[in-house]
Amino acid sequence: MSSKISRKDFTKLYQLFLPALAVIITISIVRYPDDAFDAAVQGLDVWFNVVLPALLPFFIGSQLLMGLGVVHFMGVLLEPFMRPFFNVPGVGSFVMAMGLASGYPVGAMLTGKLVKRKLCNAREAERLMSFTNTADPLFMVGAVAVGMFKDVRLGSIIALSHYISAIMLGIIMRFYAPKAEITPSVASKNMRESILLKATRELLKARKEDNRPFGQLLGDCIKDSINSMLLILGFIILFSVIIRIVTAAGFINLLCPVINIILNCLGLDVNLSPAILSGIFEITLGTKLVSSTSAPLLHRVVIVSSIIAWSGLSVHFQVASMVSDTDIRIAPYIIARIIHAVLAGMVTYFLMVLPFKMTALVLPVFATMPQPTSQSWISIFKISSQIFILLFILILFISVFIHLLKGFDIAGFKVIKK
Repeated sequence: MSSKISRKDFTKLYQLFLPALAVIITISIVRYPDDAFDAAVQGLDVWFNVVLPALLPFFIGSQLLMGLGVVHFMGVLLEPFMRPFFNVPGVGSFVMAMGLASGYPVGAMLTGKLVKRKLCNAREAERLMSFTNTADPLFMVGAVAVGMFKDVRLGSIIALSHYISAIMLGIIMRFYAPKAEITPSVASKNMRESILLKATRELLKARKEDNRPFGQLLGDCIKDSINSMLLILGFIILFSVIIRIVTAAGFINLLCPVINIILNCLGLDVNLSPAILSGIFEITLGTKLVSSTSAPLLHRVVIVSSIIAWSGLSVHFQVASMVSDTDIRIAPYIIARIIHAVLAGMVTYFLMVLPFKMTALVLPVFATMPQPTSQSWISIFKISSQIFILLFILILFISVFIHLLKGFDIAGFKVIKK
């Protein structure tokens, strides 16, 4: 009985907390109108000049490919790879590729759509979303390494540590909810039939079930993508204002002693604590503040990698909104972000102390810092579109290669058997 009462009390406190928080934020905006306005303009500038051109091609293209049935095709071919390693359906390969290349929150958006189309269940979606909703290379190499640290060599270290730790996280999360239901695989049915034929049949079946003319499909994809981008805009502006107000009110300084204790235990510079607190709320502001502190370079890069892996409460709320109309729980995703932040910091430290340099691994196409100009907007959009097209060709090539490799092994087995 007491547990039920405490649960009800907790629910009531939570329901009272949200309106109280909204009132506090509103009063704070009235109290600091100049700071709130400047923060909103800064958030709008970041969204229009960086986020919109970087994400829009992936939003439109990924939804278009889902409507055309390409995701179903890839899901059948890559099931033998995704299930053993990550315990997710083969269609998760599409989300993995798009999420790793495009950045937050494309992985969450695509995962939610897979659940709605019943291509994976909620527990598989929680595993998938935990390691596919990542930062994009354009941000890590172009904005952070070149724009903030003024050193392109750090871009490869930050990006590699981020993706390596994401794969490690995916392998760890495969053990999450081990007794949960598994989505049936088309590849496991009728083993005598060619897997390529199965994949083609699934593509045609998905296109027939969708049954929208291409013009209507394209229009729906653009409309949904723009709505999602406007939703992201709202979160970016809101958290930009909240961070500026919290900083102006002095709350950041009140929480710094707590972070200092943790930093001392880890042997890191305590000057990083204000930047870490900002990074807890928003990734861009946190990484920018870390890059400008007086801490040693090793400490700054480790903390930046952890902040990028954590991604900030702003991204977490974006993810929650993307999957709000599904059965996906957000708690496993938050826990996964904490694990990712720890792993990314550890991998970054390891890469930073390696004797050889990482300069050769830097992609020249990302070695520019996006500036708030129309030419930069076009440049970012062009790079993002090129990445999407190349990525799509690459994952199709990998799908066919795995199929051919599997067929070769089977053929070899038959020869030996004879």
